[in-house]
Amino acid sequence: MEAEERFPTLRQVLFLFVLLAQTCAEREGYSIAEETESGSFVANLAKDIGLEVRELSWRKARVIFNNNKKHFQLNLQNGDLQVNEKLDREDLCGSTEPCVLQFQVLLEDPLEVYRFKLLVSDINDNSPVFPEAEMILKIMENTLPGTVFSLKNAQDLDVGINNIQNYVIYPNSHFHVLTRNGSEGRKYPELVLDKALDREEQPELRLTLMAVDGGAPPQTGTALVLIDVLDINDNAPAFVQPLYHVQMLENSPLGSLVVTVSARDLDTGINGEVLYSFFYGDEEIIRTFALNELTGEIKIIKKLDFEKIVSYEVDIKASDGAGLSGKCTVTIQVVDINDNAPELTVASLISSIPENSPETTIALFSVQDRDSGENGRMVCSIQEDVPFTLKPSVENFYKVITEGPLDRESRAEYNITITVTDLGTPRLKTQHNITVLVSDVNDNAPAFTQTSYTLFVRENNSPALHIGSVSATDRDAGANAQVTYSLLPPQDPHLPLASLVSINADNGQLFALRALDYEALQALEFRVGATDRGSPALSSQALVRVLVLDANDNSPFVLYPLQNGSAPCTELVPRAAEPGYLVSKVVAVDGDSGQNAWLSYQLLKATEPGLFGVWAHNGEVRTARLLSERDAAKHRLVVLVKDNGEPPLSASVTLHVLLVDGFSQPYLPLPEAAADPAQADPLTVYLVIALASVSSLFLFSVLAFIAVRLCRRGRAAPLGGCSVPEGHFPGHLVDVRGSGSLSHRYQYEVCLGGGSGTTSEFKFLKSVTSNPQESVNNVEENSNFLSGFVFN
Repeated sequence: MEAEERFPTLRQVLFLFVLLAQTCAEREGYSIAEETESGSFVANLAKDIGLEVRELSWRKARVIFNNNKKHFQLNLQNGDLQVNEKLDREDLCGSTEPCVLQFQVLLEDPLEVYRFKLLVSDINDNSPVFPEAEMILKIMENTLPGTVFSLKNAQDLDVGINNIQNYVIYPNSHFHVLTRNGSEGRKYPELVLDKALDREEQPELRLTLMAVDGGAPPQTGTALVLIDVLDINDNAPAFVQPLYHVQMLENSPLGSLVVTVSARDLDTGINGEVLYSFFYGDEEIIRTFALNELTGEIKIIKKLDFEKIVSYEVDIKASDGAGLSGKCTVTIQVVDINDNAPELTVASLISSIPENSPETTIALFSVQDRDSGENGRMVCSIQEDVPFTLKPSVENFYKVITEGPLDRESRAEYNITITVTDLGTPRLKTQHNITVLVSDVNDNAPAFTQTSYTLFVRENNSPALHIGSVSATDRDAGANAQVTYSLLPPQDPHLPLASLVSINADNGQLFALRALDYEALQALEFRVGATDRGSPALSSQALVRVLVLDANDNSPFVLYPLQNGSAPCTELVPRAAEPGYLVSKVVAVDGDSGQNAWLSYQLLKATEPGLFGVWAHNGEVRTARLLSERDAAKHRLVVLVKDNGEPPLSASVTLHVLLVDGFSQPYLPLPEAAADPAQADPLTVYLVIALASVSSLFLFSVLAFIAVRLCRRGRAAPLGGCSVPEGHFPGHLVDVRGSGSLSHRYQYEVCLGGGSGTTSEFKFLKSVTSNPQESVNNVEENSNFLSGFVFN
């Protein structure tokens, strides 16, 4: 299952590499000879890339080598690639040919990568060197001409034509030398006997072997070949196998056995004793391996490193006591293990990015693994809980880019862990952490804690009183989050908002600039704005409703009876009135509201206490008991009107009551009372209408009285009642509909008392209601106007 999930990913990565290869094709290579002086010109990269020289600076052009060394430098003034330090091809590539250095030219803003190859050409700066200055060769005197003897080859660090091309030996009276090609391209010499030797004639020969390379001019190296002519030794040592192939893990411990070579000599005695030795003394082989000369065991004495040397070819010589020898070759292949963790190099990094930015490259980095095969293959990844993604770029470069716009208010800082894992066993990984800060952009308007605010302030407040606060917050940071408050223009252009309310621009505190009057302004609505200091500035608004609370600052005002300094109003009460008889009604109003306008009435002073009473809720003045002849005729009543505020306010009114003996006149027709209170005009208009109506009724009653007296001079009207002549006086009742505090209507029946005298008087006045309980139950507070009137 894991492999199935990995292969689609690998195919996607390969597909991306193909696409990138189409846009970032590899450029033609350059070449330079080793040992070139520092500062030497290599190529003009600006011209080859197709850029203007000035573009190199602002696009931050850089040269990056795979081995992270600065062999060359890019001159941003002219676009030239110049040698930074002398190059030694042998140090860089060893025996590898050709010696190619790969590098990239990295351009940022926008990101582009150009790949180049640089060929370091070899110069003939190394001479051939033999491992030993003197070689001893023992040859039996009976050796036949044409016999070939192997010699140790010389080494030349140069490559190609500058390496060893042939060998020459002199003087060459008995021998000539052949130049052979080895399996790895090495050339080694073989000495060929041309003429039979005679120990008795010449027991020893001294020859000079010269190795010649192909340089111009050629360089040479020499070694002395000392030939010792021996007596006959019939058998030379022979190895069991001429070639050994061995594989060794690079992490093999020191002292590990590589292989045991074995040679046999059919001779006996000293001629059959075999000793093993390295055929030539290569320094790397001698430092890495140890050979037991008696047993032929080869062991490791130095750590193997696949990344440095992949294989070794070791030539082993077996010599008997008589000087004869044999040769075998041991090829040791170093097997790579996963001992190198991937390496990650950050080429470019952006540590801060504005929020809401589109897809942006945060980091550019390269990876490499010094192992080979599966051990050197790598997979890059980042954690899944960040809004970033990893995309392969040119060759071993990767980009970390944003998946979309970032929101600083959701998260202001991201820690990205880049993990590079190889595919070896066991898997090795390297992690690198980068931190990305999200800088703020003014993308959030201030938000009020409430869409609307309701504030309360009691009237008659002191100026500059703090009545409440509004509050808004901004999710942005810095200046983008600094909120300023202001009053918005009112929708009603006639509302003088600026003279009523002010707001503190810094903290949103609201102040009443002047004393408010509930009776003039009960409520005030306006909008406040909150604006941040970003660019461009963002704002929001909220509704503020200020409710003015009523204070008990208005005393009750008495509408009836009038207290205007004119002649006092006298109420007439017949002595025959029953208890509870309605004498008058005190009508008062209060400019306040609520319980501050609830009025109550009480009798403060009376000429004769206990004779009259005042209803507390409607101000009706009624008789408390039956009247008698002993009661005084004139009474003065002081009624106190008090509201329910805190502290309560009050007003007083004086009533004059005249007790009369009764009335003998018939009923008087009276016009309909005032219209419905819902259609009433201001109170003063009602007073005028009421007074006019009463005056008219009085005049009409007098005329009716005269007419009745003329028509019925001889008839005496009953003292205790009223008679109405047929056809003359219809039985109308005076119907005065109450307004204001009188919510029900009162009907008055007027009777005239007649006699032989020249004067007449109202003899009886009583109210007639459709329902006896209506006068008690239908009470309405804070009335406007008016009860019935009684005239003398």
